[in-house]
Amino acid sequence: MNKIKLLVASLTLCVASVAQNFEGTIEFKMETNKDTTTNIYYVKGNDVKLDQIGRKSGKVEGSFVFDLATNQIKYVNPIRKVWGEHKSETVPTVLGTCISTKGTNTKTVQGQKCAEYIVKNTDENTEITYWIVVGKYDFFVPLVKVWNRKDKQSIYFNHIKDLPKGSMPLLSEEKSISDGKLMSKLEVSKMTKGVIDASKLAIPAEYKKFEQK
Repeated sequence: MNKIKLLVASLTLCVASVAQNFEGTIEFKMETNKDTTTNIYYVKGNDVKLDQIGRKSGKVEGSFVFDLATNQIKYVNPIRKVWGEHKSETVPTVLGTCISTKGTNTKTVQGQKCAEYIVKNTDENTEITYWIVVGKYDFFVPLVKVWNRKDKQSIYFNHIKDLPKGSMPLLSEEKSISDGKLMSKLEVSKMTKGVIDASKLAIPAEYKKFEQK
């Protein structure tokens, strides 16, 4: 009887752990010296859709749909009403070595306490400070790895060691080491918890698959 009770308790904890993962929308704003862009993530379990919002149009100009269970990515073009398989297999390259350290400072972003992580590369004259929250964001680290983007914000993030499960940066700032000039800033500007309808993550039936010849 005691073994049965322990099994039930264990299963309950597992279900509760899964249920605690974040579901909802997260809005990121990326600022550089040249432009400001907005990406909106729709998160539901292992499925994530990322909408890229046009700065002038204010509309969705492109999307990526991630299946983190299979590590598959699809791109969606709402203007041409097409979609296709997205692959990014080229390994990102950096000059020199990225060295990551955990700082002692904390910062509150979007009402959540974040720890300081710093990644520095003297050969690239670049230092990026990430303010990372540990919570229910199990999707984020796998998404960054499978997306395999070539921008420094993404590359340097992948060099941070031993991040706790459920980690996600709510703010990161890329600066030049030599003069401290801000090169880029990525910040969560809005978070909304709520149930995401599965249709929001689906590619519209009328969209055609783009086949490269």
